[in-house]
Amino acid sequence: MPEVRDSFCRFCHAACAIKVTVEDGRAVSVIGNKDNPLYHGYTCAKGRALPEQHANPHRLLQTMKRDEEGVHRPIPVEQAMDEIAEKVGRIVEEHGPRSVALYTGTFSFPYAAGAPMATAWLRALGSPMFFTSATIDQPGKMIAPALHGTWGGGPYHFDGADTWMLVGANPTISKSIGVPCMNPAKRLHEAMKRGLELVVVDPRRSEAAKQATVFLQPKPGEDPTILAGMLRVLLAEDRIDHAFVADWTRGLDELRALVEPFTLEYVERRAGVSGEGLTQAARIFAAHRNGGLNVGTGPNMAPRGNLTEYLGLCLNTLTGHWRREGEFLPNPGVLMAPSPSKAQAFDPHPGWGFGEHMRVRNLTDTAAGMPTGALAEEILLEGEGQVKALFSLGGNPMAAWPDQDKTLAAMNALELNVSLDIKMSATAKLADYVIAPKLSLEVPGMTLPTESLTPYAMGYPEPYAQYSPAIVDPPEGSDVIEEWEFFFGLAQRMNLPITLAASYEWGPDMEKPELTHFDLDRPPTNDELFEALTKGARVPLSEVRKHPGGAVFPVDVSVAPGDEGATGRLDLADRTMMGELTEVAAEPVDRDTYYAFRLVSRRLPDVHNSAGRDIPKLVRKWSYNPAFMHPEDLAALGLEKGDVIEITSSYSSILGVVEPEADLRRGVISMPHAFGDAPGSENDKDVRKIGSNTGRLSASDRNYDPYSGIPLMSAIPVNVAPAEEMAAG
Repeated sequence: MPEVRDSFCRFCHAACAIKVTVEDGRAVSVIGNKDNPLYHGYTCAKGRALPEQHANPHRLLQTMKRDEEGVHRPIPVEQAMDEIAEKVGRIVEEHGPRSVALYTGTFSFPYAAGAPMATAWLRALGSPMFFTSATIDQPGKMIAPALHGTWGGGPYHFDGADTWMLVGANPTISKSIGVPCMNPAKRLHEAMKRGLELVVVDPRRSEAAKQATVFLQPKPGEDPTILAGMLRVLLAEDRIDHAFVADWTRGLDELRALVEPFTLEYVERRAGVSGEGLTQAARIFAAHRNGGLNVGTGPNMAPRGNLTEYLGLCLNTLTGHWRREGEFLPNPGVLMAPSPSKAQAFDPHPGWGFGEHMRVRNLTDTAAGMPTGALAEEILLEGEGQVKALFSLGGNPMAAWPDQDKTLAAMNALELNVSLDIKMSATAKLADYVIAPKLSLEVPGMTLPTESLTPYAMGYPEPYAQYSPAIVDPPEGSDVIEEWEFFFGLAQRMNLPITLAASYEWGPDMEKPELTHFDLDRPPTNDELFEALTKGARVPLSEVRKHPGGAVFPVDVSVAPGDEGATGRLDLADRTMMGELTEVAAEPVDRDTYYAFRLVSRRLPDVHNSAGRDIPKLVRKWSYNPAFMHPEDLAALGLEKGDVIEITSSYSSILGVVEPEADLRRGVISMPHAFGDAPGSENDKDVRKIGSNTGRLSASDRNYDPYSGIPLMSAIPVNVAPAEEMAAG
């Protein structure tokens, strides 16, 4: 008999509450949980495809080992752990702990115990080489607040706001950035109905932009120009919160002087937006105190992403868009240990220059983590400290990292390449071992990871949490393992002590997290790991477990008064950021004129980076990543829908299948990233089936941010020609 069970989706970070129908031990259907107090039955196509993901014929059900001939063959996972532990021990003995690196991608994020256990193992090994997707995605999200300082009361939330600005963000599709991830399209529509004034800045008239009060459609990569122009409007028209600025900031006069060149006429010529529209946008944003601003992935991947995020914070601060003493905190946390919420500023702290120093380009650890964009070079650079072994957890470096050619060389140069993946991805095909993991419905889970995103406008607007037990068993005859079990197994074999830290609510004055030490003689249970990760939580995990469909755990908490004599200040004129702003003002208005187009990043609604492309129901429209272009650009080039083009940057070229989209600004090519296969692979040119990898257009050691190391991954200057012409030429 079919049975319906409560769970939540772990395809992406949104963690939608779902109802899973189980029949004969298999998940056969997934729908949204209409009784859930936050999601109200919402789930997207990816969540509804979980049964197909679990039963996918391409899914790995055994660990694979590459033999001397380069062929991957099944191997028992216990034997694989024996061999990997021995190889790591030998590499560390010969080259030191730094020779082992760990990379965690976006697919590891929803699994609460995997990444914490992996990093605990790496720490016990003594290696500082921990990399994540953060520094090739949105590094400015963490670096800019470090330079600006933080407000203890926290930002306002979208729900209930009177004004909001989205810069290069489209939460309707991405399920993140600004609008809460629980049915963002509906929440945005309802907010507009109640009177929200929305400003959207985007080279594409996106789903979010179509609802905007003011929509600015600039040339790609000009976000710093536009935000500096808005700051100038607010200062010139005296539309700032004088009391807040006087009490809690420094650097106003310096900021005022440095935005002076960004006049309406200059911004119009350089960014391609009207001065009237810019002025209207600035006035709307300053008209209400209950508001906020969010910057998306594209501007972070474009030139000067840290500066874009920083200027966005300056706009928030000048207009006083921060929660004040006595104001209600809609989400004081559930599974995270809360930190005090105080109405005071906390001084800036270093955004980079601390921790581990890389051997390439003077890069260091940053507030966003180690510079992933330079990891391929660290692998390839010979000498003391060279990375010899790489573990990829929930990530696909060949698809996600910039500079795909260099990444391929790095993968092939490793002495040990271990990938934990559900399929033979572009990275897995190059790995020495591919560990087959359990999938979401086969393991317990909790919403702690999504809750941790709340400070970055991607988490919960209310104190919500959910726990799910395992819903189904892995397929009969399979030999799959949880990611955390794999790293704990390595620790056992290498006699490395494992310690997990509790997750604490974001806050500049938070206490040190509580630690839990684990006995290597007995593997912990999932629940024991979850208890360790939620030590000190406002709501005990045991209480959350009593609500299998998810629940809101309300509490009446307000922003507390600041400390007496608090001296912290938000910095409106960080020296490095103002130096970059000065460089922007000194640049010629017309740059890279040899290249007629700018290629920008985007997302497709039914896949998540490189995940989901092997599920037929998710790729019924496109199994590849179309090269979206304005119809007039296509006509000018003599191109039609479905034609194959060659897209060429100063570094490399890729193929693309053109798709007309009138919502794009002319001169823009919009393509999703993380598609395609490795250069030179058997199906690399099969662009109509698997698409192309835009990362191949980015050189990791050119046009890169000197702090996070992220190279130009959006707003890339490119030229376009029919593929046949390029081949003939």
